Amino acid sequence: MPRLVKYALPVMILGLIAAVSFALLSATSKGGNSGSLEKYAAGSLSKLDLSEAGKTVSEATFEGPDGEVTSLAAFKGKTTLVNFWATWCGPCEREMPSLAALEAERGSDDFQVIAISVDAAEDKDYAIQRLEELTGGVLDFYFAPPENWDVVYDTGARGFPTTVIYDAEGVEIARLSGEAAWDSYEAVGLIDAITN
Repeated sequence: MPRLVKYALPVMILGLIAAVSFALLSATSKGGNSGSLEKYAAGSLSKLDLSEAGKTVSEATFEGPDGEVTSLAAFKGKTTLVNFWATWCGPCEREMPSLAALEAERGSDDFQVIAISVDAAEDKDYAIQRLEELTGGVLDFYFAPPENWDVVYDTGARGFPTTVIYDAEGVEIARLSGEAAWDSYEAVGLIDAITN
């Protein structure tokens, strides 16, 4: 009997340690990939969606800051956070200052926030004014009125605001439907993880 206790007790302790270690590792690792972007899907980024990662950027055109025609493909070479917004969309306007803060903090030759207004053509001047008011002029004005929503449809935006992040090759990394705090710890961490 003492011999059974002598061997059983250490085996039970080792088994308990192994079970606790497995439980802790399972709880802290998402899919076994410690570098995964899923860990940033917290707080206001809890709806971060990685399911369409790998989709290529749309070639559809829209209007750039100086009225010139451009496309998302023109931004290849830098990571871009593309936000579709409108002045009639309360959540869009609420998150716009945080997008400007992210651009002011992390904007560079390697990263840019692109805010594309989807307002009606007759509301363009008002949308320009509102973007200026909401961002202090930090973000440039891009415009895709409803008659030119190919970029919206190609991107798969199903509502506003919708934000899609593309890598420097023009390949989707992640998207988020709805409002988010883009100046939050999670958002800045996400951008840093993508660009570094």
